[in-house]
Amino acid sequence: MSLFDRIILLATGLAAIYLIWRFYARYSKEKNLYDLYYLMGFVVLLVSGLLLIAMGWGILASPYVLTVASLIPLGISLGVANQFFPGWKKAFAWFALIGFLAIAFTSITGSSLKTLAVPLFHGVAGLIIFLGPIYLSAKDKAPAGFWWVGIGGALIGLGGIALSFLSVDSQLLFFSEEFVLLILAPLLLLMTLAFALGFIKDIQTA
Repeated sequence: MSLFDRIILLATGLAAIYLIWRFYARYSKEKNLYDLYYLMGFVVLLVSGLLLIAMGWGILASPYVLTVASLIPLGISLGVANQFFPGWKKAFAWFALIGFLAIAFTSITGSSLKTLAVPLFHGVAGLIIFLGPIYLSAKDKAPAGFWWVGIGGALIGLGGIALSFLSVDSQLLFFSEEFVLLILAPLLLLMTLAFALGFIKDIQTA
């Protein structure tokens, strides 16, 4: 990992810390469950970034790191579902739990089903984070600018699926290992900044 990557990851961590602080402040006042889900996602993002800075890209090969990192999209998507789509939040909570357990089991045991479990559950979570905020913004059911969360969702979905293919020695389109590792740090920073732009719009209206 280059010095440039570490600096970008550090900036990503600072942005994550800011979001963690803002979500915690809102949770302290309103006690909303969805803020805990958002907190979970960004705390895991922060810890993952710090581990990458300290240990380099090699830790991405660990099945335990892949399992824990899945809490980033699952946590944020659970937050979106609980906050804006209460009608199906329970069903999605079960889906997320099953997804986490499936990713954990297939990753740690080395099951061939990992090639299905990781893209499936990462992909669905990413779609919810991507399409949900854009739909809400288009229907004026969320603050102006909340669609930025959707941009973050698109980035997290793309990066997560590409990494999941690399973890099983496969390649998605032009996402070779060298290319993914080249863009991963900037992708994480852009993703976190997009999330910050969108979520702060929502927090400011609370």
